[in-house]
Amino acid sequence: MTSDPPAPHAPDPDVPGSGLPREPGEPGVSGGDAADDPARRTWSHLRELLNTHGDRRRQVTEALGMSFFRIKALRRVARGPVALRDLASDLLTDRPYTTLVVDDLTGRGLVERIPNPSDRRSKLVRATEAGLAAAAEAERILGTPPPAMYELPPDDLAALDRIVVRILAGPGTDAGEAGEAGGRPPSPAWSPEF
Repeated sequence: MTSDPPAPHAPDPDVPGSGLPREPGEPGVSGGDAADDPARRTWSHLRELLNTHGDRRRQVTEALGMSFFRIKALRRVARGPVALRDLASDLLTDRPYTTLVVDDLTGRGLVERIPNPSDRRSKLVRATEAGLAAAAEAERILGTPPPAMYELPPDDLAALDRIVVRILAGPGTDAGEAGEAGGRPPSPAWSPEF
């Protein structure tokens, strides 16, 4: 009886393609673990920072009295009217569940269904005034940095900001280009995770 060979490294559910074999010389490939790879180690620290010190999901769900998934849906709808199928796609879920979520948000007076001017067979979901206020409160809570950020010296905070802006801008982007708009790249008001 033979057994399958072990995987080259354990897949990381937060890293697309992480379970795929990688070749030496690829970015992020070195001795194998985060301790040997500065990029993986730094990414691990950033994930820990966001997940343990900057995770405001519990706080926002308690403040708004609904699940974080419903808050994500509301935040997306607050950006502008959206068809149910597109909302389901944005939220990475199926249409029947999205319908249940929209029904709940409608019952709370946070969203409403309106005619779709480009397709009379479908409806758009739009935030109400109460929904816009709730989404703004969610953004305020989720956008609150951990207290340790305020304790950083201004030069360290500026350096961290420059580095994050450069990473967000993507590979091959000149650091000057990434920071031209006041030190920040364009950022959507909605993020699927936080």
